[in-house]
Amino acid sequence: MSFASSESADVLIKASGLTKHYDGFSLQGVTFAVAEGEVVGFVGKNGAGKSTTIKALLGLIKLDGGAGSVLGHDSATLSHPEGARIKEQVGVVFDTISMPGHLKVSEVARVYECAFATWDQRAFQSYLGRFELPADKAVKDLSRGMGMKLSLACALSHGAQLLILDEATAGLDPMARDEVLDLLREFVAEPGRAVLMSSHITSDLDKIADRVVCIDAGRIVFDRYKDEICDQMGVARCRVADFEAIAASGIIPDHELVYLRHDYGIDVLVPDRFAFAENFPQVPCDRMTIDDYLALTLKGGVR
Repeated sequence: MSFASSESADVLIKASGLTKHYDGFSLQGVTFAVAEGEVVGFVGKNGAGKSTTIKALLGLIKLDGGAGSVLGHDSATLSHPEGARIKEQVGVVFDTISMPGHLKVSEVARVYECAFATWDQRAFQSYLGRFELPADKAVKDLSRGMGMKLSLACALSHGAQLLILDEATAGLDPMARDEVLDLLREFVAEPGRAVLMSSHITSDLDKIADRVVCIDAGRIVFDRYKDEICDQMGVARCRVADFEAIAASGIIPDHELVYLRHDYGIDVLVPDRFAFAENFPQVPCDRMTIDDYLALTLKGGVR
């Protein structure tokens, strides 16, 4: 398990040993941080613990152990009246639309204006135009993608310093996803801001994430810089003879030789694809994607 560090900048989110037990599932000592200026991708299979972690950080569930903090304040206090000021600085989008279905898009602003003293109606109208959201349409009649756009417009219209997004790009077509990613880049470019973003669409994280944190069965499996995965690592596409030659060479220590067998051959996790290419020029070695790294880490074996 590898961990990146976020201690060199102001930490906006900190999870320290988050533990929560349910029947059939436990969140077990989840620890990571999100620093100012970062977009952190939070990945894992369905049921791995992503949403539970996010709810714990927002103070929506009571922990059995550990602690979380958001913008320097204990997560447990966010659900109390004294946490209202902090919550105004956090924009949250869950994977479902959390607004009354009978409201028209234009009427949603009235609800948020009552909830957030920092509500910016002009910004909201600007996002409606940017996302091409019909103001006179009822929330219940919006497609999933349009509903996610509306949720994002709301999250971005009350002066948030921090965005926490749970599958916010789900249901969007590729062009709309790129539009949202551009918006997130603009958001995090401003001083004092950060984004925690869970997503099953790892190609989005390839484009925007600074770090990737993976959770599986309630435990953090890895926490790595995206550039380390995508710019330095590689996937060697091996035949059996190639695999045995790589193992025998010692270029990758046995305890680090992670591989995944397929009907057509063996994929090998290569820590440094440039050094590997010098030693094994005859073996194809592709650039690693986050999806590749997830598959090798979660499904691969170690020699």
